[in-house]
Amino acid sequence: MRQLLIVAASAFLLAGCTTPQERAARKQADMDRIVAEYGPACVRLGYQANSDPWRNCVLQLSTKDDILRYGSSNFYGGFGRSHWGGGGMWGPAW
Repeated sequence: MRQLLIVAASAFLLAGCTTPQERAARKQADMDRIVAEYGPACVRLGYQANSDPWRNCVLQLSTKDDILRYGSSNFYGGFGRSHWGGGGMWGPAW
């Protein structure tokens, strides 16, 4: 029984490992999705497709949506709006 548990735990841990090629492929697929989603909006804003300012626009729009979707972290400071709508470190009265 103990040996079976060790083998199962080892298999579980090794299943989570990925190769650098798999990680790179996942990152590339993620960037392809971001470009397909935000690229046309940046072209409509007047940026030349596949230029550096266009890429910057795509990344900024993606980051903006991520912040709106997932919220920003107060990890580096307690100032500003907290998760539940209070005033951050100083409280809602400030």
